[in-house]
Amino acid sequence: MASGKINVSVENIFPLIKKFLYSDHEIFLRELVSNATDATLKLKHLTSIGEAKVEYGNPIIEVKIDKEGKKLHIIDQGLGMTADEVEKYINQVAFSGAEEFLEKYKDSAKDSGIIGHFGLGFYSAFMVAEKVEIITKSYKDEPAAHWTCDGSPEFTLVPHDKTERGSEIILHIAEDSLEFLEEFKIRELLTKYNKFMPVPIKFGTKQEALPKPEDAGDDYKTEYLEVDNIINNPNPAWTKQPVDLTDEDYKKFYHELYPMQFEEPLFNIHLNVDYPFNLTGILYFPKMGADLQLQKDKIQLYQNQVYVTDNVEGIVPEFLGMLKGVIDSPDIPLNVSRSYLQADGNVKKISNYITRKVADKLKSLFNENREDFEQKWNDIKIVLEYGMLSEPKFYDKAGDFVLYPTTDNKYYTLAELKEAIAPNQTDKNGKLVVLYASNKDAQHSYIDIAKEKGYQVLLLDSPIVSHLIQKLEADNENISFARVDADHIDKLIQKEEETISKLSDEEKNKLKETLETVVPKENYTVQLENLDSNAAPFMITQPEFMRRMKEMSASGGGGMFGMGNFPDMYNLVVNTNSELATTILNSTEDAQKDLVKQALDLAKLSQGLLKGEELTAFVKRSFETLK
Repeated sequence: MASGKINVSVENIFPLIKKFLYSDHEIFLRELVSNATDATLKLKHLTSIGEAKVEYGNPIIEVKIDKEGKKLHIIDQGLGMTADEVEKYINQVAFSGAEEFLEKYKDSAKDSGIIGHFGLGFYSAFMVAEKVEIITKSYKDEPAAHWTCDGSPEFTLVPHDKTERGSEIILHIAEDSLEFLEEFKIRELLTKYNKFMPVPIKFGTKQEALPKPEDAGDDYKTEYLEVDNIINNPNPAWTKQPVDLTDEDYKKFYHELYPMQFEEPLFNIHLNVDYPFNLTGILYFPKMGADLQLQKDKIQLYQNQVYVTDNVEGIVPEFLGMLKGVIDSPDIPLNVSRSYLQADGNVKKISNYITRKVADKLKSLFNENREDFEQKWNDIKIVLEYGMLSEPKFYDKAGDFVLYPTTDNKYYTLAELKEAIAPNQTDKNGKLVVLYASNKDAQHSYIDIAKEKGYQVLLLDSPIVSHLIQKLEADNENISFARVDADHIDKLIQKEEETISKLSDEEKNKLKETLETVVPKENYTVQLENLDSNAAPFMITQPEFMRRMKEMSASGGGGMFGMGNFPDMYNLVVNTNSELATTILNSTEDAQKDLVKQALDLAKLSQGLLKGEELTAFVKRSFETLK
């Protein structure tokens, strides 16, 4: 029997391990199962190149709970170790790694991600165990070894009679960690971290129904067979080639990733790159709401099929954070802090690659089946519009597939839109005016007026539209966007011909004075216009610039400082050629006030601005006139 003292300068390293890594102590299981997987895959490699003269077979990893004995076992059928290797790898290498780790990271250990990289994987067992045993038999023809350590630098190492190849780690669970003897807890951790690991993981057994024999009578009772309960899927979809997967396979995998998600994804993007870094994965576009916030942190990050995190900030471009799916890369340095990660050159390359790949896929989906792409547009547009604003590389490619729908459900790319509206919607200064609505119902009357003129009206209703059109105007010469209710249509797209006013200048001044005694100055600017006599007599518009700045201010970023708190300002456009204008002029003072009040309320009503007390009074007043 050998016993000894592990050679460490820190008197007792175990309390330190426990203290520094305690915030995340559940990862001990991920680390130990990862070690078992490594040992198994290394053996596979050695047998395939003929270096290990043993049968690889169909090895599994088993996790077993012994509740009464307060023990947790992790058993593999991998390489195993000789006594000399235990001495080297467990007592020397892992411990020097542990010391180095504590020296270097004791201030930031909680932010250190995967700890296995420091050779600390095995020692994370002491976060939950008061004593740890290793019983191990190497694939080489040497006796098995039994190592025991009780969380002090003393250990014992003795021969053992184990005959099967592989290692068994036995954790004697400490009193403060008894939750790790609960079946539901271990199942939860295995499902979280090890769901897609490349070696089958057995956790208990389950009953499987045997097929009913063809000659079975009516009284046949289903027979069951007890089989291993394999908790993981060792060959997840992202490890396969896209040619080997059907649409159905991708959907099935989506539901495997998100068991609580009942809606089907719209489409997926399979990532597969081996130069200049290794990365595989599948990203899914789920149906999107208009809310940008709710969707974050749904992409899962793996390293060689081991789950790491679902916070992929910095690795995935921000606008794709709303997608779902998996990214697996051995090249992402996960053992360091987030700030380091964001400054890492490899990570930036990965982010750029994902952006390019997503743009290419969207372009091909658009080209292959435009009709289908148009149908899905409203469910994906928020991501793409956000991408155009936040990612210059994506913006450069967006012209190929970003769509601009009209209120009549026609879909244009920007180039097609310019071509379609140029003949009719170019104003007298040669500027192309793109009309849009943000709400089909609320702006219905304005849309109608524009359509009567033969104009196309886009429907742009995302919360970030103001930012987007600001950018499009800046990048496209001679184009401006105007919401249909920003002014009277003839002012939005000014043509050469002027309509002459029926009223003299004197009459106009008199009309304006009358209006301004009734119309509240703090919210409305009165604007007299010589319009077609059939146009609405009173019309409320909201100036494009002010409204847009307010919206940009409200949705964060851009806009003028503090404009979100400004009261809403409107123009009251009064058509001097309408019969109502003449009637107001020719009425008595009291009648004028009543007419202006009623006309203003009607204009407010058509903009959805008549509410509460004002609406009640208006309805009451309108009924009075019916008597």
